[in-house]
Amino acid sequence: MLQPRITPCLLLRNKGLVKTVKFKPFKYIGDPINAVKIFNEKKADELIVLDIDATSKGLEPDFSVIKKLAAECQMPLCYGGGIKTVEHAIRIIKLGVEKVAVSSAFIKNSNLLTEIVTEIGSQSVVVILDVKKTIFGKYEVYINNGQTSTGQSPVDLAQKAEKFGAGEVVINSIDNDGVMGGYDLSLASKVRKAVDIPITLMGGAGSLKHMEELIKLCGVVGVAAGSFFVFKGSLRAVLINYPSCSDKDKLIKDSLNVS
Repeated sequence: MLQPRITPCLLLRNKGLVKTVKFKPFKYIGDPINAVKIFNEKKADELIVLDIDATSKGLEPDFSVIKKLAAECQMPLCYGGGIKTVEHAIRIIKLGVEKVAVSSAFIKNSNLLTEIVTEIGSQSVVVILDVKKTIFGKYEVYINNGQTSTGQSPVDLAQKAEKFGAGEVVINSIDNDGVMGGYDLSLASKVRKAVDIPITLMGGAGSLKHMEELIKLCGVVGVAAGSFFVFKGSLRAVLINYPSCSDKDKLIKDSLNVS
């Protein structure tokens, strides 16, 4: 039986680990390899690593960094950032990464997604959609680190991602990013109802209760977070953390009403 996944998301900028609030500003919080080592010890379900500079600056994936991350990571690893070609995706998978994530490249050229899926399989391909509300309350997907609106809805693009072969869609709320006040449950529900492939929600987690609310609403989904796993207390001191096995089991049982 599939179970919800609890997934830390790490953001890379200039080879360092950073965190944002609503996609800005950038706060340096440490070395990504050290963070991976801690998540190994804490037995995280999986890990998402996103190079937030690569695509916006037109850079290729930093294969040297990816190689180090893949060698250290003892859990399934998803990497995104700068992937523009089938060759990029294949090379990353060969380095030991389980999944590649695309965003801007998919939106600009949906056929690229199908080409990547053909080479490495749908189970290894994730589409990430960064979503923000307009002043009129409409959800739109943005690219370029949340700076450019595509004018397209996350529901439409999630359905398109499924049609073109993606094995998973990650929905990231820009408005809730780093705020730690809870997930956008309305957004999560809309996308969950629109597609059959696995989805992961990101943006807003500040407690296990927030994760429980999301799973109760949407069922078996991935719950991802950044700030929740790297900050401690009201002063947001940097402290890498992850739920214990007992806390995680209780969260899943309570969320899904499993005895």
